[in-house]
Amino acid sequence: MNPVSPKVVSREEWLTARKQLLLREKNFTYERDRLSAERRVLPWVKVDTDYRFESANGRSSLADLFGDNSQLVIYHFMFGAGWKEGCHGCSFLADHFDGANLHLTHHDISLVAVSHAPWQEFQAFKQRMGWHFNWVSSAGSDFNRDFGVSATREDIDAGKVMYNYEPSNDAGEEMPGLSVFYKNDQGQIFHTYSAYARGLDILLGTYNFLDMTPKGRNEEGTMDWIRHHDRYDDATAKGSSCCDDQ
Repeated sequence: MNPVSPKVVSREEWLTARKQLLLREKNFTYERDRLSAERRVLPWVKVDTDYRFESANGRSSLADLFGDNSQLVIYHFMFGAGWKEGCHGCSFLADHFDGANLHLTHHDISLVAVSHAPWQEFQAFKQRMGWHFNWVSSAGSDFNRDFGVSATREDIDAGKVMYNYEPSNDAGEEMPGLSVFYKNDQGQIFHTYSAYARGLDILLGTYNFLDMTPKGRNEEGTMDWIRHHDRYDDATAKGSSCCDDQ
């Protein structure tokens, strides 16, 4: 993809155009700040289910995943039972986690990935990718289903799947998402926010770089160019999208 017929101008003309765009960029930033503020005042839902997870420390509760922090961000990573590799798109996003965790853990936030496959089944893939973030399994619990990222084959065939808060004809047995939780001083846990599909774009620092370049994201379909980061030597391979338009 080539940039669309760029107009070549003098530095002075470019500066005029750039300042005009800057006004729109600032308005977008302010609107995003307002949207983030609205997100923070959404009502909460108390979590009463005793969810259990498989982790490197054995069986863990949802409360355990907070560690010493009061806020927990869970990324619902698409890795189903029997899979040999994680979803290309989820893996692309997970490549951003370890860098973020250098800072999040010092700002009262724990970031944890949760997948449906048994814990042991994704350890080889995690080691291959060189990741260090906490990644646990929800196998044997209703956690994935309750938070809208897993469906049974029967529900899919019957057209009964809800994804991103609406009926979906494109959903699979495993889907991506993010859920946020808060734990108060009494140990009570609350679900405060969840996002799916294009709502996860904000987590992708790589996309922010691409959006500033002449070719942009340069995609024919969402994430169609993504590969696991150790597979980019295969120039003909294409990654698979796991995130439809929001």
